[in-house]
Amino acid sequence: MSESPLLIEDQGAVRVITVNRPDKLNALNSATLDALHCAFDDAASADTVRVVVLTGAGPKAFVAGADIAEMADLRPVEGRDFALRGQAMMRRVETLSKPVIAMVNGFALGGGLELAMCCHLRIAADTAKVGQPEVNLGLIPGFGGTQRLLRLAGRAATLELCLTGASINADRALALGIVNRIAPAAELQAQTMALAEQLANAAPLALRGVLDCINTGGESAIGEGLAFEAAQFGLMFATEDMREGTRAFLERRKPEFKNR
Repeated sequence: MSESPLLIEDQGAVRVITVNRPDKLNALNSATLDALHCAFDDAASADTVRVVVLTGAGPKAFVAGADIAEMADLRPVEGRDFALRGQAMMRRVETLSKPVIAMVNGFALGGGLELAMCCHLRIAADTAKVGQPEVNLGLIPGFGGTQRLLRLAGRAATLELCLTGASINADRALALGIVNRIAPAAELQAQTMALAEQLANAAPLALRGVLDCINTGGESAIGEGLAFEAAQFGLMFATEDMREGTRAFLERRKPEFKNR
């Protein structure tokens, strides 16, 4: 049996998933895409997991792209199927009902940037580089890059990055809204885990409601999004966590959420 391309570790209520192909700069091949899909399925069903942190092994790369050696000889239908495979995995991450934080510890290029963008939050090392360089290979982004980058950074930046294939540094990625925060490389893990712990201590059902509303609203007209938000808001009043949170506020103490 081949070795798994992932390392998975639980740190309390935070599950850390690491793409573990440092000799390939953590490039995404079919086996890694499938392993990630299974790993996020497992995280979704694990009651003890409240937050997921996704990162890459080694000091150089989060994920440097898709595996070019695997893609080089694909025929058109195989290429389409490979894109659909990657898109399905990344949609699984995006629609997870628990927060997913990308800890971008190095290069996030091509499929690596696409993987980071499907996460809910992104914290990048100040040494990180991101980009969609597929045009330099005679390709286009295939795992959702044109669509998620458009939604995060806008039309002008998406056209620039996808047409030129240029990579940008962490500061520009932050300015464009591609990443949420930058941390010094030496502090990236500590700052990411601090945010993960903060989210792990929040009300899980409320976090799920926020994620559901934003995912739904991002693909809906404003009226539909508002109606969905109102319905989700009402559902919160059926939860024990809402009662605990409001009581704790009134009693001036820290709430203890139970995911109920």
